[in-house]
Amino acid sequence: MHIGPHTLKNNCFVAPMAGVSDHIYRQLCRTWGAGYCVTEMISAKEELWHSKKSSTRRIHLSEPSPRAVQIVGSDPAQLAKAAQFNVANGADIIDINMGCPAKKVCKVLAGSALLGDEDLVKRILDAVVAAVDVPVTLKIRTGTDSNNRNGVRIAKIAENSGIQMLTVHGRTRACRFKGEAEYQTIRAIKQAVNIPVVANGDINSPQKAKNVLAITGADAIMIGRAAQGRPWLYREIDHYLKFNTIIQPPSLTDVRNVILTHLQELYSLYGKQAGVRIARKHIGWYYHNLPQIEQFKHRVLTLDDAITQFNMVRTHLQDAEIIMENVA
Repeated sequence: MHIGPHTLKNNCFVAPMAGVSDHIYRQLCRTWGAGYCVTEMISAKEELWHSKKSSTRRIHLSEPSPRAVQIVGSDPAQLAKAAQFNVANGADIIDINMGCPAKKVCKVLAGSALLGDEDLVKRILDAVVAAVDVPVTLKIRTGTDSNNRNGVRIAKIAENSGIQMLTVHGRTRACRFKGEAEYQTIRAIKQAVNIPVVANGDINSPQKAKNVLAITGADAIMIGRAAQGRPWLYREIDHYLKFNTIIQPPSLTDVRNVILTHLQELYSLYGKQAGVRIARKHIGWYYHNLPQIEQFKHRVLTLDDAITQFNMVRTHLQDAEIIMENVA
């Protein structure tokens, strides 16, 4: 799998997720088998480039190449300038967000709202591609709503503008994250263009990944929500796609080490006050996939102190490990 001059280790990608895909999460997913990661979306507005939120979302030079940054906005000139800024600060690939369905993004005619203005899509893509010397990629949805699935037309515009890879989430803007993803539009897009196409949406198991690749003919898959609290899903999928066998899941000891290291890194990046709040959602996701005690989960997710939160999770996981060993 290639994006421009960059060779990727596999075709199992991490979706850019706002509030989730910081560099800690990206590195965690790489460690557990992901072949490619993209940052959380970063605003094209220059006045926001140096905000605290943007600084934690930007690429880190310690990350392995290719380092991909996703930008979001609706003004071609702004987006072009943002692309240049991020390349100057270490980005090897620029990804443009035309897939986010969030109201606060769409109300300023950015994200998936752009799909309703194909002329503006072309002007944005032309401007960004001309502004930088690195590959530019694009993420979209299948259209604005079920009556206006214009993904094929958008894909052709993208290819003609010089976009070097296209990721397609199998829902329309109107669908948001409701219902089931559909893959026939992704298949039609793949058949219509000659650039790599990545399938995204509801891929939550090795078997589903293989099936989606077969249905769509896509070159790669991108996984988002299904890997929250389960970053080893990337390794499981990669192994299944290569060998058609299910790999042994991580041990509870491995899972414990992942969780505790993740928490420590969150406290370090965001500070203990903000870190403890950000950690709550990750703890909730991890415990969704673990033997859990609801009363414990409620207590740990309402704590405001990082040290208490960390120690409570550590003790609970150690106890759970002992219980599982005794059961085995």
